[in-house]
Amino acid sequence: MIKRIILMTQFLTRMLAFAPLVGMLIGGLMAAVYYGASYITQGIFPAVAAVIFYAFITGGLHIDGLGDTFDGLFSNRSRDRMLEIMRDSRVGTNAVITIVSVFLLNIACIDAISKEAAFKAVFFMPAIGRLGSVCSAGMATYARSGQGLGKAFIDICGINEIIIGTMISLLAAFTLFNIKGFIFVGAAILFTYLFVKFVTSKIGGMTGDTCGAACELNQTIFLVLMLVLK
Repeated sequence: MIKRIILMTQFLTRMLAFAPLVGMLIGGLMAAVYYGASYITQGIFPAVAAVIFYAFITGGLHIDGLGDTFDGLFSNRSRDRMLEIMRDSRVGTNAVITIVSVFLLNIACIDAISKEAAFKAVFFMPAIGRLGSVCSAGMATYARSGQGLGKAFIDICGINEIIIGTMISLLAAFTLFNIKGFIFVGAAILFTYLFVKFVTSKIGGMTGDTCGAACELNQTIFLVLMLVLK
């Protein structure tokens, strides 16, 4: 049900470009969880609570895509077999390693920065992640020959959606982080471009899973930059 709510929220926006706003809605709830947890106990618990809540509120939608992407792309198989693996509901070793690594990095980065910075980070990370999804959908064509959920997003997303999503993200980033906000958004767009090039070289385009992976990876890169530039 949670997955359906998130998907319907995105479908009901006039354009996918407004996905970063949906991300800020999720981030606001995460920030509330982090803020509340920090009053219960100190240490790593608030960071863990925020990251677990993120997985819960999103229904693991993009996390599932992240795992499927790494299972497929790093299977050392043919293009068609990679696409088959990505559609397989079973979870492979690459997926487990990637998801666990991303979760640990997210928690470690949030815990390592100051409380004030962490509050802003958990608020903004879902937004910049969804900017990655918008950009990855707008920069590529659909990799599969048939229909799929990802095709609906990729087909309607183009340069206009990328520009609008980027402007929304830049405004929020500058409000929260001043000049550093431009670095965060610029890094997200650059990484997404390189990621799309890499995925396209493997399977000939993007899918719903790989767009979800772009979201999760951008969130982690953002948190790492938060730690490095603190």
